[in-house]
Amino acid sequence: MKSDLLKYDLGPGVESFTTMRDAALPCPVVIGHQVHGCRVAKVDRPDLTREDLEGYDALITDLPVAIGVRTADCIPVLLNDPVHHAVAAIHAGWKGTVLKIVLQTISEMSSLYGTDASQLKAVIGPGISFDSFQVGEEVVRIFRENGFPMDRIWRWDGSSQTGSMKGGHHIDLKAANRWLLEQAGIPAASILVSEIDTYTDVRFFSARREGQQCGRNINAVRISGCS
Repeated sequence: MKSDLLKYDLGPGVESFTTMRDAALPCPVVIGHQVHGCRVAKVDRPDLTREDLEGYDALITDLPVAIGVRTADCIPVLLNDPVHHAVAAIHAGWKGTVLKIVLQTISEMSSLYGTDASQLKAVIGPGISFDSFQVGEEVVRIFRENGFPMDRIWRWDGSSQTGSMKGGHHIDLKAANRWLLEQAGIPAASILVSEIDTYTDVRFFSARREGQQCGRNINAVRISGCS
């Protein structure tokens, strides 16, 4: 793979990656029109367009087709079911995380492919870090009301500083999604979490650093690799 692609190990027969800034895709990738929801689409042919996949933030397939999600601080989650030869790509911003899109995706994989969560391998890719994701009290309340373990995913850093991510309330989206994966039954040893913070690492696009009109990082997974 090219050096501007961050590659993961999700097991034999599967290739997965995140693009760095301005990287060229090594193969076509099917991506939905994401809306920060929790709908999951089955990709059953390689020519599906964003218009075909309007309103879907997670994709699953058992075909040798690259599926992916676009992120620029939100959390990408990639899954591989090596037993039933199925994969998933999930876009989990804070809204999708609260909606527990990870659990919805695994449920869909179970229904369609017979997936057993205990056999899944997962990657949580580059996204905004605990230190960089400063939020308001309302967001903290929503996570608390939806049953997340606040001792694992939240902290208060004191009075916030204007123009800085220091101080205030912080939510750890990677830890929140790791918790969801564990709640689904994926063994902790089968979950890889990237330490890359897209807000501070300029190799990756960051909407919080650059504005919503910035480019997007592509996070993709494919059975049998790209050609």
